[in-house]
Amino acid sequence: MNSRMKQSLGAVILAVAAAVSWPAYAHHSFAVYDRTKVLTLKGNVKSFQWTNPHCVIWVMVQPEGGGEPQEWSFETTSPGVLTRGGWTRNSVKPGDRVSVEFSPLRDGSHGGGLNSVTLLDTGQKLSASFAASEKPS
Repeated sequence: MNSRMKQSLGAVILAVAAAVSWPAYAHHSFAVYDRTKVLTLKGNVKSFQWTNPHCVIWVMVQPEGGGEPQEWSFETTSPGVLTRGGWTRNSVKPGDRVSVEFSPLRDGSHGGGLNSVTLLDTGQKLSASFAASEKPS
């Protein structure tokens, strides 16, 4: 293979690598949340996912007007950042009654970026702010 073909092949490989890595980079954007608003909801934890790159808490919330509970998802930062903030994988468990403060999703769907969670039975408040993991623009 001559040097021109090697350069062309290298350029193709670089372009493919860049295209494949873009979704991973885009995933870390917090633009999906309306950071100008902070809302609070109360409910029962359905599950807590302690995994990289972001932990997620699913909470069953009773609508104000009654009806069936609605499932909401709240994304936090990574387990490492949460650990430095005092969290453990067992800080929030299914069945826990919680109050969550969050920045809602811009599209209005049931979820948001978690700012904090308060365990209603103990009063313990755990911070989960994205600010600790964000890089300045």
